[in-house]
Order: sequence, then structure tokens, then C-alpha cells
Amino acid sequence: MVDRKARIIDGLAVAHSLRTDIRRRVADLQSSRGIMPGLAVVLVGDDPASAVYVRNKIRACAEAGIRSFEYRRPASIDTATLVALIEDLNANPEIHGVLVQLPLPKHIEMRKVLESISVEKDVDGFHLYNVGGLVVGNTIFSPCTPYGVTKLLEHENIPVAGQNIVIVGASNIVGKPMALMLMQRDATVAVCHAKTRDLAQFTILADILIVAAGKPNLILPQMVKTGAVVVDVGINRLPDGRITGDVDFEGVAQKASFITPVPGGVGPMTVTMLLENTVAAAERVA
Repeated sequence: MVDRKARIIDGLAVAHSLRTDIRRRVADLQSSRGIMPGLAVVLVGDDPASAVYVRNKIRACAEAGIRSFEYRRPASIDTATLVALIEDLNANPEIHGVLVQLPLPKHIEMRKVLESISVEKDVDGFHLYNVGGLVVGNTIFSPCTPYGVTKLLEHENIPVAGQNIVIVGASNIVGKPMALMLMQRDATVAVCHAKTRDLAQFTILADILIVAAGKPNLILPQMVKTGAVVVDVGINRLPDGRITGDVDFEGVAQKASFITPVPGGVGPMTVTMLLENTVAAAERVA
């Protein structure tokens, strides 16, 4: 194997460092204010992937000293009943964060459900207020995956201001909020998506390339500028069971200056920022 040029950004190590600080803050809240941060996780239906994600989040809470409350509801639940549950969680003083695991069954009005979460407990950062706050820079909680990406860049002392940043993928969960967060940091941002013509003409200009498209090997070495920073947010399961990102890791690592692996890059940061937002919510109460 050819020696890689790129420095590998170790998301596991960065997440571990942040979680150590989160545990300290949880201990301070308990000892000084008698407050134990609490996260409510709502899981609708029996989607296997969603169940795994919820299990990982609950385990991470336990490791950080955060109390978790799990609410499982059948896929047949209607929007009004789900909203009523969330309103009960909003009123519960032991719960500082409310998370509804996505995706929801198609018959449920997702926007109505997300908007019913209290802004002060919207630790996923999907409430319209928090999304809108990204535009003007005063959101309460940032969406966890883009927040995690910014933390990785900060940890590696990678400057953002004045950089050309290209984001591949325009989802409401990653691409769009990521663009807004980077614009607040004075980056020049281009967002590409499924309708973009000649993707490579954009990616080749990127000082920082962030890829969240959900398509294995979408980004090849010839599409990346030498010395670029490449952040791979994609998580794809191959037919043989392996997990891979959206970037040809081995090839692009020969040209990039920094690159995140999959797994072990952005993924651990997403759950870590959920813990960060939950503790921050409890600190706001305190």
C-alpha cells in the first residue's frame, strides 16, 4: 500500500476528549446544583437501523452520566398522539433534551412533530427556530452532525474564514445547516446536489470538501485539489457488509492534506454533539 499523504482526522479520539469534558460538566451540575441532565429519545416503529442508533445514543448517555428516557411507540401512532407525548416531555423538568429518531413513518407529519419540541429542549437542532437561527448566528442548538464537523476542523486548527468550501449534498440535516454554519465563519460556500451538472468542476476548487451524499466512491482523486481538506460524512453499507463513506478514501488520501475515515471520522462526533447539546440545555436551566 502506498504511504498516504493526508493526515487522518481521528473522530474517535476527538470525541473521547470532548466526552471527558462533558462528564466533568455533568458531575459539576450534579454536585453544585443537584441537576442530572436528562435526554428523552422517542422511537416510532421497528426500523432496525433506527433501533441501533437509539441504542448507541442511550449507551453514550450512560457513559457520560446523562440519564436517558426511552419512549417506543408503534408505527401505527398518529401525529396528534405523538405530538401529545412530546408536549408531556416538554413539561417534564427532569428532561432537558427531546430527540425524535428519524425517519418517521410516512403518514406522520414530520414537520409538525419536530416543531412541537420545545426550542429549549431541541437538542437535535431541527426546530424551525434553531434552523432559522443558523442564518443570523444566534441558534440555541446546532444540528449535531454539522456541529461535529466544525469541532473536527477546530481541533485540527484548520482555518475556515476565507476558504473555498464545497458541500456535496443539500439535505436539511447536514448539507444546508453545514453551509449556514460555515458562512457564519466567513467561508465562501458552494452547495452541490443531485441536479448539479459536472460535479467535479466544483469539487476541484474546494480548499475544504465536505461530502454528505450517501453514494459510495462518489468523490474520486481526480475530483480533489491537491492539499484539500476532505470530510466524509457518508455512511454506506456495501453488499459484503462493510461500511464505507462517499469518498474513495485510499485514492483521495494521496492528494488531500487532511481526511476523515469512515467509520471513525464524523460518526462518533454526531452522538458526542448530542451529549454536548443535552448538557448545555441542562446548564441553561441551572
